[in-house]
Amino acid sequence: MTASEDRSQDAGAHEGAGVLESRLIDIDRDRFADEFWGRRALLTRGASDFSDVFSAGAVDELVSRRGLRSPFLRVAKDGATLPTTTFTSGAGVGATISDQLDDTALWRQFDDGATLVLQALQRTWDAIGRLVTTLNEELGNPVQANAYITPPQNQGFDDHYDVHDVFVLQISGTKRWVIHEPVFADPLRDQPWTDRRDSVAAAAATEPAIDAVLEPGDVLYLPRGWLHAAQAQGEVSIHVTLGIHNWTRYAVAEEIAAAVLRELREVPDVRRSLPLGEAGATRDIVEDVKARFAEALDQSDPTAGLHRTRRSQARPGPLGPLAQRAFLAGVSESSNVRVRAGLEARFVGERLMTRVGWLEFSDQDREIVRGLLNSGSGLRAADELRAGDLGIELARRLLRVGVLVPGD
Repeated sequence: MTASEDRSQDAGAHEGAGVLESRLIDIDRDRFADEFWGRRALLTRGASDFSDVFSAGAVDELVSRRGLRSPFLRVAKDGATLPTTTFTSGAGVGATISDQLDDTALWRQFDDGATLVLQALQRTWDAIGRLVTTLNEELGNPVQANAYITPPQNQGFDDHYDVHDVFVLQISGTKRWVIHEPVFADPLRDQPWTDRRDSVAAAAATEPAIDAVLEPGDVLYLPRGWLHAAQAQGEVSIHVTLGIHNWTRYAVAEEIAAAVLRELREVPDVRRSLPLGEAGATRDIVEDVKARFAEALDQSDPTAGLHRTRRSQARPGPLGPLAQRAFLAGVSESSNVRVRAGLEARFVGERLMTRVGWLEFSDQDREIVRGLLNSGSGLRAADELRAGDLGIELARRLLRVGVLVPGD
């Protein structure tokens, strides 16, 4: 699939379109959901101009000026990840940190053919953070971003599969991607490709499903499990991967099982020790526990656990403490405020649960806050609204707890 030549490259290219349709694919959302999501790879040519999202200058800024530590960067060469001690050093006087990125060491590794992998970019680069927050809300699945910077004619990793879906955004340079269909469909987080090295190697030797060189602006969607290897061509290649950490029925099953166990731990008979001298669980005991499990299964409600897990999978949008304090001190009914992005806010009973904590309200305030809910999916990241529209005291409270932030 290729994008039409007259397609706008701005985030708002289509009236009402989100990031998925306006920047990542050239087909409509429904078709992508039906034919490709979790099923097939999709290559979109000329999807967008990503110069507003990331660049070579951003790489140099992050590596040399931001004081990043080792968890935010990996270095790979010849299919292996290098020890962090080969590209980190102490931070110098006044900072007792031993693992900050060493730009000289990184330059030498890069010049020797190593790939730099900047991880969790949604936490360190603002434009990526905004993109990830929006896409997270659109897809309903947690999203994180990495950047891969590869010298010409080099390859950071051998053929492998990921345990999450990815959108590959080619930022600059070109990279050849060789894609094969899965040897193990829909792998879970604890089912990595290294468990199937022989099958992966055998599949990689067959005819690929896709063999293409990505150019700046191209986007490649790969469902989890699809095999891939990529090699930079005649210049430095920079691409960003948006990793989609998919919710699955298995994840829901884990939450249901956890809810059942919470029920059973409150049952005295279940907590009681087995009879003295029992070497293990007898068949009668096993059947008894299975019956109790089935009974608790009907009574348990995993909803709260599911919401709690979702809230733990990302952080809310940024909040500047000093700006927040100054704004709160002078807020009036005419002040513009907006709902903080990425709150994952939902009412559970009469409590509002968010990534910044839970809140209870008076009946009147609760209905006002409910009015901000968008189809039950969380508080709207509206452009802005007047503090007076909420009631100045409610607005102050929501600012103080970090649910609202200053408008533009």
